[in-house]
Amino acid sequence: MNRLFPAIVVVLLGVRAAWAVDLVAVRQVETPIHYVTSGSVISEHRVAVGSRLSGYIHDLTVHEGDRIRQGALLFRIDPVDVRQQLAQAEANLANARADLKRFRTLLKSGAISRQQFDQVKLRFDVASSRVKQARNQLNYAVVRSPLDGVVVKKLKHNGDLASPGAPVLMIENTGNMTVDTRVSEQFVPRIHVGDRARVEVRGFPHPFTAVVRRVVSAAEARSHQFLVKLTLPANSGVLPGSLAEVAFTTGSRRVLALPATALLRRHGLTGVYLVDGHKRLHWRLVRPGRMLDGGMVEIAAGLHRGDRVVRTPSDAMHSGAAL
Repeated sequence: MNRLFPAIVVVLLGVRAAWAVDLVAVRQVETPIHYVTSGSVISEHRVAVGSRLSGYIHDLTVHEGDRIRQGALLFRIDPVDVRQQLAQAEANLANARADLKRFRTLLKSGAISRQQFDQVKLRFDVASSRVKQARNQLNYAVVRSPLDGVVVKKLKHNGDLASPGAPVLMIENTGNMTVDTRVSEQFVPRIHVGDRARVEVRGFPHPFTAVVRRVVSAAEARSHQFLVKLTLPANSGVLPGSLAEVAFTTGSRRVLALPATALLRRHGLTGVYLVDGHKRLHWRLVRPGRMLDGGMVEIAAGLHRGDRVVRTPSDAMHSGAAL
């Protein structure tokens, strides 16, 4: 969008020294108009992790904010009731096995009917099934993470009693994060699904490019603003709950611009060295605007299109010096 500025190299003659001066012309460039609003990073996939067993929690070492991998150990349960059930089931199975062995011998000798033997065999099968069920229940005493993510809430601690249906941890997937933001009604018609927006997240040195995934068509009752959901790049590393600044491109405008190197700070003011038609320097105060792409800066006031200024001024320069 911004082309290289034509430069004129001249020599500035001073009392004590001469400079090779590179001049650049003020030009008009097209720059995007941004609508900036704030938002929050959230995860679309939150899982409540609890226990299928009743028992006391131990080996719970994760904390809120910890990143965890799928399959990682989260905590263990001391399932006293299940252990008792398994012990009773194994004792019943041992008795049923002994009865089955004895009744098999009686069946061969003709002392009992086939129906009597089948009843004993059924009791053995039921006892065996209950042992397997109790052993499977014990596997639930070790609780592992069902997904890659971040622990966002810790609801119980070691020594607390866990029970089925009561969550112990809340985990959010961080692979695909979403930014929720609110947009004023005047800008909603300019934002569409599939649009790209620049997202800056506190703590990250570079911005992200997010894609508008959804624009809620109804305004919120209190704020009269519209919810817009944007998808961040996969595996961005951004944590849920982070604050974000979202910049939507809603149009473009033409502005005057110069390379940022042409601006000089002097006594707390910003100015440039303007070259007039008689090839003399003049210190001119300017009001800079936004930084633009390619190291350019908007000039909001103080110059006109076509004005020539020194591209890289020096503190040793002064007004009235001739080129």
